[in-house]
Amino acid sequence: MEKTQAFNPSAMVEYQEGSVVSRTIAEKDTGTVTLFAFAEGQGLSEHTAPFDALVMVLDGRAEIAVSGTDHTVRAGEMLRMPANEPHALRADEPFKMMLIMIRS
Repeated sequence: MEKTQAFNPSAMVEYQEGSVVSRTIAEKDTGTVTLFAFAEGQGLSEHTAPFDALVMVLDGRAEIAVSGTDHTVRAGEMLRMPANEPHALRADEPFKMMLIMIRS
């Protein structure tokens, strides 16, 4: 990816049946930006991260649970996941997101 070139993040990661696909597009000491494509029904089991994270939904719909509260997220929406809070994700349909992890 060129530093000064506009790009469509959704086009940079493709769905694969029965899988979760990820692609890191930026990685620095201060944080990472990773693209994900989830096949319908796929997800991430509950876990915690030591840093705040911001999910930007690029395509589809998913349920994201943060500290036991479910959130339905759709294309064009964002959700903040605070550091050290348990969270999990399940794709209700094919789902793409950009995960921005902010290290502090």
